[in-house]
Amino acid sequence: MISPACGPKLDWKASIESQWMWHIARYGSGSPGAPAMPRIEGRIDLDAVTFAYGAEPILKGLDVHVPAGGCLALVGESGGGKSTTAKLIARFYDPDEGAVRVDGTDLRDVELVGYRRQLGVVLQDPFLFSGTIADNIRFAKPDASDEEVQATAAAIGVDRVAARLDHGLDHVVREGGAGLSAGERQLISIARALLADPRILILDEATSNIDRPTEIVIEKAFDRLLAGRTSIIIAHRLATVRRADEILVLEHGRIVQRGTERELMGQDGAFRRLAHQLVEDSLPAA
Repeated sequence: MISPACGPKLDWKASIESQWMWHIARYGSGSPGAPAMPRIEGRIDLDAVTFAYGAEPILKGLDVHVPAGGCLALVGESGGGKSTTAKLIARFYDPDEGAVRVDGTDLRDVELVGYRRQLGVVLQDPFLFSGTIADNIRFAKPDASDEEVQATAAAIGVDRVAARLDHGLDHVVREGGAGLSAGERQLISIARALLADPRILILDEATSNIDRPTEIVIEKAFDRLLAGRTSIIIAHRLATVRRADEILVLEHGRIVQRGTERELMGQDGAFRRLAHQLVEDSLPAA
């Protein structure tokens, strides 16, 4: 059953910021009297986690361990529990059994706002609001200087997008990013995440709607974004998955394989079968 501490099932693809604000407004900042979360190193542990949206568990005794600065990829068929795992790490929900810990601390025992300020998410369909490109990047850090925004845009490649527009980073985009390509919108979303300097980063199908030439640009941006951060990658493209230190294959809420790409390709198992879909960009989202 869904923990009442975290409310009803939400659309993971909606604006991550508005979801967080909704949770904070309705449920407060976490457990009453919970201590503030200090700057985290980023070690993640899911210990025997079981979770259900209804009667049937989606995750069944999941054990996941990611060292600080490590990169973990989650792959598998639709409904296997990949995005649900990410939601528990973001503490959209609490597990029914087991615990989700960051740096050894159960997330149910810390102040929620301070934790989520150290968490970044890049989604399949990034949310852009009506305003300038610079405004959309600065949303992650409202007090950022123009120089910080410009440096972040240059680091990710948004400056090249802005260069073709009449007003550069001051170009006004419509809500949803109409007029920009999917790849351009994603680059702005990645720049926003970099400016926030999160300690933990979740990429949920972040390259799903991107053509191959644009994917190469996005992957270079990921090199900058992921450096030194703990990252959880949910992806259907092999180029994104292979950067992980460890890959977990989920089926029906359980881990059926784990290892590096080389190790898993050497086994006759689910990953080798999925790899053909990964290469063909046809693996469905969680």
